Amino acid sequence: MNVELKAGLISNFFASAKETAKEIDEGRKVTKKNIIWVDPFDLMAILKPERIKLVQYLRKKRRVFFSELMSEMQRTPVSLNNDLKILSKYQLVKIFKEPNPGHGVHKVIESTFDNEKIEFKAEI
Repeated sequence: MNVELKAGLISNFFASAKETAKEIDEGRKVTKKNIIWVDPFDLMAILKPERIKLVQYLRKKRRVFFSELMSEMQRTPVSLNNDLKILSKYQLVKIFKEPNPGHGVHKVIESTFDNEKIEFKAEI
């Protein structure tokens, strides 16, 4: 299974959904699509070298604490949070907090793509 990121606007998403609905109406078998529509400007932001390194690191680790990720990637909390925010927006990572007994909570980052291929396609 692949995850496909396509640059496009909300109108592109609805056109794609309309095609799928038409397949259903015609009784054709609908193939599962893992397409995430991305604003063209966000697509360029995702492709920044720091974020690519982050995705590659998360592909190997799958689940990591924020503090560990910050240390391993040698990043500041602000820059790392900015990168995680955009990756989370497009469901490439999940961010949540879990208890750290006696020490508050840990911020946890999980990859949602495992070893799946991520394709970037731009339709402008």
